[in-house]
Amino acid sequence: MEKFLGEMKYFIELTANRLIDLPDTEKQLNKDPDNWSPIEILGHLVDSACNNHRRFILAQFKDDLVFDGYEQDKWTSSQNYYTEDWLSLVSLCPKDPLEKFYNLHIVHLCNQIPQNILELKRASHNLNEISWKKIDKNTPATLEYLITDYFGHLKHHIAQVFSMFDKDSTRV
Repeated sequence: MEKFLGEMKYFIELTANRLIDLPDTEKQLNKDPDNWSPIEILGHLVDSACNNHRRFILAQFKDDLVFDGYEQDKWTSSQNYYTEDWLSLVSLCPKDPLEKFYNLHIVHLCNQIPQNILELKRASHNLNEISWKKIDKNTPATLEYLITDYFGHLKHHIAQVFSMFDKDSTRV
């Protein structure tokens, strides 16, 4: 897990400045009305970080991995991310992205979780409902899985954002 979290820290550091440097004119552009715009995706990632941060803390002190879900489309639309200022959403100041610091804190948090808690198999979970890559309800799940799933979800959406701006989205 330590190696994985180191890779995630590197990914977050690498990604942060690229997000800030994206062209202002296209951050709210939604080329497909059935999908979120880049700024809405970023807003969704802030919501996801908030929800998963809480889950990672709580999971250390309970016997199951059952958590409230959240209706991501409603969270995104109710906050009207589409009209949010890009730099306000991603940064505290022009070169210090908020998304970067929140996720670096989540990496730090995950590094503090004892290995036996990370690997503890829990029969009771709802990762068949709340995780990005669902686990069958009858298959025991671990907090380690939930954490790696969270970061996989983050990378997936960051790649989506970059692909909206350039055809070489594999740079990250």
